[in-house]
Amino acid sequence: MEETINTSRNQILNKISEAKKQRKDFAYPEPDWDKNIYKEIAEPLEECFAREIKAVSGNCILCTSEEEAYENVKKIVAEKNITNFFCRTEEIAQQLTKYEIPFTNQPQDFLAMEAGITLCEALIARTGSVLVSSASEAGRQMNIYPPTHIVLARKSQLVPYVSDGLAFIKSKYGKNLPSAITNITGPSRTADIEKTLVLGAHGPKDIWVIIHP
Repeated sequence: MEETINTSRNQILNKISEAKKQRKDFAYPEPDWDKNIYKEIAEPLEECFAREIKAVSGNCILCTSEEEAYENVKKIVAEKNITNFFCRTEEIAQQLTKYEIPFTNQPQDFLAMEAGITLCEALIARTGSVLVSSASEAGRQMNIYPPTHIVLARKSQLVPYVSDGLAFIKSKYGKNLPSAITNITGPSRTADIEKTLVLGAHGPKDIWVIIHP
């Protein structure tokens, strides 16, 4: 029995040895790590972003002024009949008050919110993504809890690619990077159940990005 095992073992080893002799050495070229994996952007960044976020079921409104941006916020709130509009960001809260848009920031209203509004770190034009971080005044919850998430961003926050967005954050925070950096691409989605796409499974079902100067 032992002799049979040894014979089989030797046969296997001999085949491996023979295969090694016949194997050709393949020389793989060194990857170009600086090469962009995305196609170049030939159009204005805001137009590219608007098209790409629409492709992933998101919404984008391009505005020519801050006043127009908040008028669009008011319009979204009215059209969706939102009565519990939540905001934790003081900068936005001041403008909501200025433009007479009702909102709340009371902790007892958080769980019942129908929509929330935040700022962001950057917008990724090529993928239509919103880059956010835990360093924002709104915190992590406001990016995932509201059924409708409205993001206010300035045109200067648009960058071509994800790598540019991360470089933007690194430049902004230096060594004190936020504990969480999240890339949001369209509404939350899953197809775990019977391969049927469901929006809003793990976060907002509806996302609006309003860009102004």
